[in-house]
Amino acid sequence: MSAKPPRLAEASTRTGRRRWPLLRLLLGALLLLAGLGAGHALLWQWMANQLEDGFASWAALRRAQGWQVAHGPPRRGGWPFAATLTLPQFRLTGGEATLPGGMDWQAERLVLRLEPPRLDRLQLDLGGRHHLRLGEAGLPFTAERLHGALPLERDVLPSELKLEGERLRLGTAAGSVALRTLQLTLATRITAIEGEPAVTLRGAADDLTLPDTAGPELATLGQTIASVVLDAALSGPVPPGRSPAARAAAWRVGGGTLDLRSLALHWGPVVATATATLTLDEALQPMGAATLRLSGGAEALDAAAAAGLVPARTAAAARTMVRLLSRSPPEGGPPELEVPLALEDRTLSLARIAIARLPAWHWPAVPARRD
Repeated sequence: MSAKPPRLAEASTRTGRRRWPLLRLLLGALLLLAGLGAGHALLWQWMANQLEDGFASWAALRRAQGWQVAHGPPRRGGWPFAATLTLPQFRLTGGEATLPGGMDWQAERLVLRLEPPRLDRLQLDLGGRHHLRLGEAGLPFTAERLHGALPLERDVLPSELKLEGERLRLGTAAGSVALRTLQLTLATRITAIEGEPAVTLRGAADDLTLPDTAGPELATLGQTIASVVLDAALSGPVPPGRSPAARAAAWRVGGGTLDLRSLALHWGPVVATATATLTLDEALQPMGAATLRLSGGAEALDAAAAAGLVPARTAAAARTMVRLLSRSPPEGGPPELEVPLALEDRTLSLARIAIARLPAWHWPAVPARRD
């Protein structure tokens, strides 16, 4: 056979030379993808191990402190974007040392989640059916979506917990209460000294639909509370101990206060905001002062009288005072009333006029020790 013409041989050589860099680039890309895939698999395995080992350590510590932790067989999941640990039929019971009657929380499922890049923050998926009992009070509830987040901190209580929920339904003695959205943030500082916030609670809820049997006040204010917003702080230090009354007395002597930085309510014709500072008197009963800014005061008094919270004669006198003291805001809108509130010796006064007598608060007895 005759040899290739010189030009064809030269062209074939040039084509082969061009293919080799392309093949090397393709091979390098494949090796890089394989390395990234292997690294991601190792990272996911590490996150899953962290979740399972961390939960096992937490449960062992709780059991050593007298709590009961139970759940069904754990299941790993979440690949490829997160690592999850699902605990079906989760139950946490105990806490009699700090709460008379203790606590019992049962959840249809509890899902723990770690997601890059926030590997220092634990995500909680709490959707489904729950039953929470605090002491003698039980609260069954369901949530279409209930998501929590807290920092991963060893051997201490989490310094912060955030909860966001949608389409919650709570079971109460009067009937079912529905919430469209819920947001809660709880922050703690175990090192807080006098005058510093030891516990801070911020919350907001929208579209609270009350049960039909809630009370006669629904005829005045309506069945749906449009919004509730809360910002409160409990000053420290919070004393240790087993007796709630002794702890409350030590907290009072140490200058403890509950600061209601803001409480806002929009319920039908009533729009109210309040700030308050509360503490305990020598009988360990709540006492303090507040400022209330209110529009729709007459309707609020009608609802309070219908619910039996305020005597009819007192409500009539207060209604006259509301009309006299209300002023239209410069920006327009319904008349508003701004008055001081005081709570002393279990008597609630509005602008120095007693409007309600509160029942005495009885501190729970010291829970018996288990042998």
